[in-house]
Amino acid sequence: MDLGLTDRVAVVTGASSGLGAAAARALSQEGVRTVLGARGADRLERLVAELPSPAVCVSGDLAAADVPAELVARALERFGRLDILVASGGGPPPGPALGVSERDLRDAFESQFFGTVRLVQAAVAPMREQGWGRVCLVGSSSVRQPIDNLVLSNSTRPALWGWAKTLADELRGDGVTVNMLCPGPHATARAEELGVAPGRPMGDPDDLGRIAAFLCSAHTDFVTGTTVVVDSGAMRGL
Repeated sequence: MDLGLTDRVAVVTGASSGLGAAAARALSQEGVRTVLGARGADRLERLVAELPSPAVCVSGDLAAADVPAELVARALERFGRLDILVASGGGPPPGPALGVSERDLRDAFESQFFGTVRLVQAAVAPMREQGWGRVCLVGSSSVRQPIDNLVLSNSTRPALWGWAKTLADELRGDGVTVNMLCPGPHATARAEELGVAPGRPMGDPDDLGRIAAFLCSAHTDFVTGTTVVVDSGAMRGL
């Protein structure tokens, strides 16, 4: 299927590895020009060299107040427009509800919530002006079902989705959609960090990247304000 994305422009965060890199690859294969953001400059530059469509990179921590605006500005300066935002990134550290400090919670919200909110706010402005845009947040299945020993993710991810769901309602009619991908365990460094049980089914990051590309495609004008869970049926709710 032709996703109708040739010559569109995307900002992809968390792009140095894992699910962010997979989304960048999938979009680039569809002819999307990309601005890649993450903290790992060397890995970003290697990915830029591998992608089939034009790409540039911006290294920095999304929690830093100036980085979201810099990513959007780079897209506008280098490619003249911004059509797509895929906001991905590593999750916060594990821990139980009674085992994390107020500082831990504040740091997690600054990185996982406020940094993404600032980025989406900056990205949506040019999308609304041109009357077309796609925002895809890569979250976690913890949005719908808390995960043991991941209280920081269980707190920040649903908060971000509540904000984004409200934004989707506000943008209805402007040609800009907002959706969230909620992956279960995938074969990434994050899964290794969390010690996912050996033998447990693991998703292919590139499969998830292609789902992200579809949500950002020309065929999803009527798909907004929804979560897409990709976890091999692990979630027990309907």
